[in-house]
Amino acid sequence: MNSEIGGQIIGFGFSRKGDRTFQAFDPVKRELIPDEFTDATPDELDAAVTRAAEAYKTYGYLPGKKRAMFLYAIADAVDALGDQLTSIAGRETGLPAARLTGERGRTVNQLRLFARLLEEGSWVNARIDRADPGKQLPDLRQMQVPLGPVGVFGASNFPLAFSVAGGDTASALAAGCPVVFKAHPAHPHTSFLVGNAIREAARSSDMPDGVFSLLHGKANEVGMGLVNHPLITAIGFTGSFNGGKALFDAANRREKPIPVFAEMGSVNPVFLLPGALKERSEAIAAGLVSSVTMGTGQFCTNPGLFVTVNRPEADLFASALKEQLRNVQGGAMLTEGIHSNYVRSIRRLTGEFGLAELSGNDAEKDGLACAQFLETDVKTVLANPSIAEEVFGPGSIHVRAGNPAELLELAERLEGQLTVTIHGTEDDLKQHRELLAVLREKAGRLIFNGFPTGVAVSHAMVHGGPFPATTFPSGTSVGTLAIYRFTRPVCYQDFPQSSLPDELKDENPLGIRRLENGEFTK
Repeated sequence: MNSEIGGQIIGFGFSRKGDRTFQAFDPVKRELIPDEFTDATPDELDAAVTRAAEAYKTYGYLPGKKRAMFLYAIADAVDALGDQLTSIAGRETGLPAARLTGERGRTVNQLRLFARLLEEGSWVNARIDRADPGKQLPDLRQMQVPLGPVGVFGASNFPLAFSVAGGDTASALAAGCPVVFKAHPAHPHTSFLVGNAIREAARSSDMPDGVFSLLHGKANEVGMGLVNHPLITAIGFTGSFNGGKALFDAANRREKPIPVFAEMGSVNPVFLLPGALKERSEAIAAGLVSSVTMGTGQFCTNPGLFVTVNRPEADLFASALKEQLRNVQGGAMLTEGIHSNYVRSIRRLTGEFGLAELSGNDAEKDGLACAQFLETDVKTVLANPSIAEEVFGPGSIHVRAGNPAELLELAERLEGQLTVTIHGTEDDLKQHRELLAVLREKAGRLIFNGFPTGVAVSHAMVHGGPFPATTFPSGTSVGTLAIYRFTRPVCYQDFPQSSLPDELKDENPLGIRRLENGEFTK
């Protein structure tokens, strides 16, 4: 093992000055992995952020096509890691090779999607209102510009797609913001490999020193040091509610508060309407079990709550669900902490609140996390709102509504979600128009006759939602709209053509789509 593996990637160099070390954990073998990694020191963190701020003076003004070349180079470099990356990530996370190969593909495809967005150019939302002396209107020209250096935190459950070269990093770099990345301590070697690939891509693309840095750190001080550094202008985070809220609160206590774009998980409720259950109870039961247990329940979109109205169709569905659960196997979870939290949460639901067990199993067996489907009613949930909080793992709660009014009341009381799913027929939708109106206010993505697990990378995707699913309900952490989290609008008034950005010049040298005097042109 290269002795540099334990260090931090600071700009284009390495350092290992800290005395706090930690090791990753193999969740399948249930043992520590020998390689030691070192927490970044305050001086190393300051050096990374300072270099990022210096890099911004160049990187923040580069043409979009130049930044696109960098993103393409990162994608190629991560792709080239191949089986080495898959093997190391598998050991640190317990995730199978097929899952990790797919996740690597998603990661590089996302980088290339942003690169194509930059090449096309209209994402800057150029708006031009030419001077009109008769209306006493000056010449006004607006476009999006980057915020500055961004701090990004890696997620535990996606070692690639929501990690070093994942969506937050890709969208921040696309916007023109240098990134200082805080690696997740659950997969430090994986993070190192990808961080080094970005470093090499920066070199080959002739990017400024400091455009990307990676810091290791198991201690909270490293993350809080990043949030509180005066040169950091925004934070991207994917993880738990407690972690995201702590960063959000710290950022708002700064002398100059900064935005924290935190995706903090969701219970992703599924509403099963009578017509759909009457037509296809068994198929819905099979799909729901698969969605809840996929990846041992370690997706932010696994359904943690599903709701039916007390009718014969709901009883048939519950029977079909029990049959589907007979063949579900337990699985390893990403970390010991995640595993123990899952088991503790399930036991709290059954012990403190008396939720009935549908699955007939304990929450763990032979060191593996087992699927737990519990059952209760709307009145119990309304009296104990914490029942409807996310339990990260392969568990879900069947909530029975006595009538449509209870169904609607439960929907109204739900907190913000990443997704809400409805299974129904066209007649179901007509009969539940009020329910649909309520659910639109609760989530960033509404799903009809499907399941929420999995988030497609596309222009139209929204992976966000009202608080507490995220701290920024107007944004998304997946899809090209994510770039606007790290930009702000700037208006140039009465500037000469020679001093305007190319995107705003009269001759439109980039050939991009613009809003000129109220009409879109190109």
